[in-house]
Order: sequence, then C-alpha cells, then structure tokens
Amino acid sequence: MVFVTYLNCICKRRLKICPKVTTLLNRLIGVGLGMLVGLLVCLPSTAEEQYLRLSTRVALDIENSDLGVIVLQQNSLPHYQAWAADMSDRLLKIIPQASILRNKQLRTEFLSTVYYESARAGLDPQWVLAIIEVESAFRKFAISNAGAHGFMQVMPFWVDLIGEQNHSLFHLRTNLRYGTVILRHYLDIEDGDLFRALGRYNGSLGRAEYPDLVLRALSKNWYRS
Repeated sequence: MVFVTYLNCICKRRLKICPKVTTLLNRLIGVGLGMLVGLLVCLPSTAEEQYLRLSTRVALDIENSDLGVIVLQQNSLPHYQAWAADMSDRLLKIIPQASILRNKQLRTEFLSTVYYESARAGLDPQWVLAIIEVESAFRKFAISNAGAHGFMQVMPFWVDLIGEQNHSLFHLRTNLRYGTVILRHYLDIEDGDLFRALGRYNGSLGRAEYPDLVLRALSKNWYRS
C-alpha cells in the first residue's frame, strides 16, 4: 500500500527530544507549568525539524498543492479503487448537504489524497479520515478557536517550524501532508501507541476525551468489515 519505498523511513525512524528541551522541561515541571510542558514535549528538536521539514517540502513547492493526487502506482489501483468506493459511500452519509465534498470530483480527489498521504507516512488512511471527522467535520476552511487550520486542523506554527512561508494550510495536499507527517512523528515518539499519539496531536496528552472521540469515529464510520 505504500507508494514510495524511500518514504518508509518515516515509519521506522525514532525521533528523540534533544537534551536542551529535556533540561527546560525539568525546570518547567519544577514550577508547575504543566500545559506548557505538554506543548514543548510535542515539539521536535532541531535535528527533527530538519527531518520533518524535508518531509513537508517534498512535492509541496509546486502549483498543485491544492489539487488532489491523481496518479497512483499501477499496483495499488485495485485496492485503492475498492477502498475509495467504500469510503466515498461512507463519507456521503456523514457530511452535510452544503459540503464541497458532495461534488464527486472533489470527493474523489480528497480521498485519493488521503490515501496517498497516509500511505506515504505509513498510516492507516481510516485513521486519517477519523481524525478529519473529529477535527474539522470535513470542512476544508475550518479554523478552530485556537487558530488551527483546515481538514486536519494544523496549527500555523508548524509552517514556521518545519515548512515554508508559501505553504497554505488550507490547500488540500499541503494540509494532509502536514497532518500525516505530524501524526507519524507523534506515533514514533510513542512507539506506535495511537491513543497517546492522538493525545499529542490534539495537545491533550494524558486526557482520554480526544483519543476516545477519534477511536469512536474510527469504529463507527471508517473501519471496514
């Protein structure tokens, strides 16, 4: 299911917090700034920034960053076509009538991009669909109270941290690239523990509400029988 063998390294690499961040965390814990600690734990070190920056830059410095993935490898097409038909039917059942994803072409591009970017990051595409359902209810231009943008509700500071200033988080391909790379990063930190990785993604590590919402949506709407 993975399209580009080179990108398998995303799944295998272990990302560790640098000593400077660890020292800072210890000081912050000492003064009881728990929420700030949680944020700092989630941010990558300088070496990690370079690694993630490379991941987000690939194929994004092009004019097609807001277009869906059209070309898939030939050997992936039978599986993808069955998956896309199933997910398209499921998507239509839960999105509102006014959603842009009611348009068949836009829905096809959306699902092909979810499939591609998920595989690129070594993620189950149904995980990504469940996250998008919870985060933005499939609204491309959603902005949260905290300022997160787009389908996967990516915070703008990630553009400064690992991207480039011309990256728009409202662009389909860009938003999904950032979201999947960030989730992969957190899964690596948590040794594959999806529950804890979801907590990091939402900035609520240690609390069950958000992971439970995503896992409930995954079980109800996206897992294939």
